[in-house]
Amino acid sequence: MSAKPGRGVFEEHENIPEPKFVPQRTFGTAAERARRNLNAKLSNPLAGYSHAELRKQGHKFAIAHEIGDESDIRAFELGAVLAQSPEQYDRVPGLTSQEKEILHREFEHRWSQPWKITEDETVVNGAQIWYKHQFGIAGEDSRSTWLVGLVNAAPYLCCALVGCWLTVPFNHWFGRRGTIFITCCFSAIACLWQGFVSTWWGMFIARFALGFGIGPKSATVPIYAAETAPPAIRGALVMQWQMWTAFGIMLGYAADLIFYQVSDTPAIVGLNWRLMMASAMFPALVVCCFVFTCPESPRWYMSKKQYFRAYQSICTLRHHKIQAARDLYYMHVLLEAESTMVLGQNKLLELITVPRNRRAMIASELVMFMQQFCGVNVIAYYSSEIFLEANFSPASALAASFGWGVINWLFAIPAIYTIDTFGRRNLLLSTFPLMSLAMFFTGFSFWIPETLHAARTGCIALGIYLFGVVYSPGEGPVPFTYSAEAYPLYVRSYGMALATATTWFFNFVLGVTWPSLRNAFTAQGGFAWYAGWNIIGWWLVLLFMPETKNKTLEELDQVFSVPTRFHARYGLRQIPYFLKRYILRRNVSPEILYEKEEMRPGSELPNA
Repeated sequence: MSAKPGRGVFEEHENIPEPKFVPQRTFGTAAERARRNLNAKLSNPLAGYSHAELRKQGHKFAIAHEIGDESDIRAFELGAVLAQSPEQYDRVPGLTSQEKEILHREFEHRWSQPWKITEDETVVNGAQIWYKHQFGIAGEDSRSTWLVGLVNAAPYLCCALVGCWLTVPFNHWFGRRGTIFITCCFSAIACLWQGFVSTWWGMFIARFALGFGIGPKSATVPIYAAETAPPAIRGALVMQWQMWTAFGIMLGYAADLIFYQVSDTPAIVGLNWRLMMASAMFPALVVCCFVFTCPESPRWYMSKKQYFRAYQSICTLRHHKIQAARDLYYMHVLLEAESTMVLGQNKLLELITVPRNRRAMIASELVMFMQQFCGVNVIAYYSSEIFLEANFSPASALAASFGWGVINWLFAIPAIYTIDTFGRRNLLLSTFPLMSLAMFFTGFSFWIPETLHAARTGCIALGIYLFGVVYSPGEGPVPFTYSAEAYPLYVRSYGMALATATTWFFNFVLGVTWPSLRNAFTAQGGFAWYAGWNIIGWWLVLLFMPETKNKTLEELDQVFSVPTRFHARYGLRQIPYFLKRYILRRNVSPEILYEKEEMRPGSELPNA
């Protein structure tokens, strides 16, 4: 029995049927049944309509909103039919051969998209080598180590407490592009401000203000990508937020190297680190210059009842108006379905009180927490300090940090493909043990005697680089993608805001505690601490994180209806299966969870 190509070690095999999902139950409170019905409706609001009925709906929509001419009205008639089952375009009468060829290419060549689709934190790492001396916080005493951590982590404290929660009002008032523009302006001003401060508390205030830019932007960019991307590449484009964050980290390290040799002038002390800090404004300025050349989110225009502008926007994001009409009409029916979702309870409370939502929240919060407590930002913020502690020269420490940045970015690229083939859960189950080993290896390398300088420095750098190799395609891109899809649509924006605030909060915790942790535990103990958390993360993913790849909204609703205790037991049973199948090479079949649960007619799935 051979495994399917591209599937993970914990997945189905070729001659084993796909899981049968638990059917929707009829028990539960009236509100629970309403939620299940609404979620099922959102999975495909157009299910059950005939082609003739759909053409009438598309025609009525185009006429009612005065969208375009006769060719546009025809596009909406056919688009409404295509929206019901986009992949069955060859069964839709009335399409021209050219239109069929465009639709065929969309499914066969998913990255063949209009150019507009692709148009769309770390200088402190090197700068702190100098500014902490100038600010009088370079000592090994408790006060100095905590202040260094507090200054470095200030933006993420702001993100967690204030910034991320500004996403909803900013998007409502200014739109997606407007929010990105305004937050990039905040970021640019705060970065420039950092270059002019002369005290540690001045740096703290400037960096705290930076969080007003980072917070709303970090939540808005994935939303903007999801709302403008074609369905075939939506997951890959959403995860590029993390990939290009890694690219920005690499540029930050490059700036550290570029300005390292800059000497002070008679009037300016610390010119090199000031230029490093201020240089972070240039990427934000580039975004400010070009963000309005990108179209606004069609979904945002529709939420403002600006349907013709929404149609103009989406036409620039698709090859043909048939595709634009199809996707715009489907957005319309989803928005109409969402508008019916008034169940009489606060949406934030429903993340906790509704069992299906709570399980999604647990899984989402778990991966967001572990994105920080795997220890990655210890390296991102303090790699230059770590390399200095390993007796690198300042220039060599900055160069080694730049190497980490390059690896962090390059190895995120494969996740564009593996995240939708190998799967979210399998990526994490495969990479957490390797991250733990890399952390242990790095920490223990500090025990190599300083007399063996080449071996010591080489092993420390190798351990850090190996960590980047396995982090970048796994715990790097998975959390944002998973959080964006795990929640039902009617609470998704609230769940994403919570997820983003969580990752920035623990980013703050990591940044503020590392200097003191390193002093108390030594470098060996500090790296071992986060190596241990990677082991914990593996167990948490195994027990509490269902797979979400290639599943529809209705399927996800059923997946997250499986009680936590059943999924945890299922995860534990996967360990002996893996050992028998892949270590002992026995011909054993994997357990199919949902088929097993279907045989439990009395199970109270939604309430367990």
